[in-house]
Amino acid sequence: MIVRIAAVSAMMALGVVSAHAQDFRSAAPAGAKLYFIEPKDGAEIAGPVTVKMGLVGMGVAPAGVEKKDTGHHHIFIDEKLTDLMAPMPADDKHRHFGAGQTETVLTLAAGKHTLQLVLGDHNHIPHNPAVTSELITITVK
Repeated sequence: MIVRIAAVSAMMALGVVSAHAQDFRSAAPAGAKLYFIEPKDGAEIAGPVTVKMGLVGMGVAPAGVEKKDTGHHHIFIDEKLTDLMAPMPADDKHRHFGAGQTETVLTLAAGKHTLQLVLGDHNHIPHNPAVTSELITITVK
């Protein structure tokens, strides 16, 4: 009987932890929208590529600054957002703009590339719901 009570207690605790684990992401307001001002989908560009990022319904704040309805930009290059619960990686395919930048210049190899913007909270974690741009395709000449 004691073993059964301990097992049920452990399962209940795991359920509470599991349910709570989904609550740590920063909330995004309804209607928040992230988009590329530049480049446009289908653009053919002689590099380097100037990227201008647009955001509606939220504000931009640097990484590490926890402020309601804000975040900072990330650009996914030839990658898709797959893990909504973890901090986004920082590498050549996942560019972070933690100082609150809204414009950058990317040096990309010639050829087709996909780009997607993802807004991260103060800890580089996507909001709930995730605020992302449409996936665009560009060609670098």
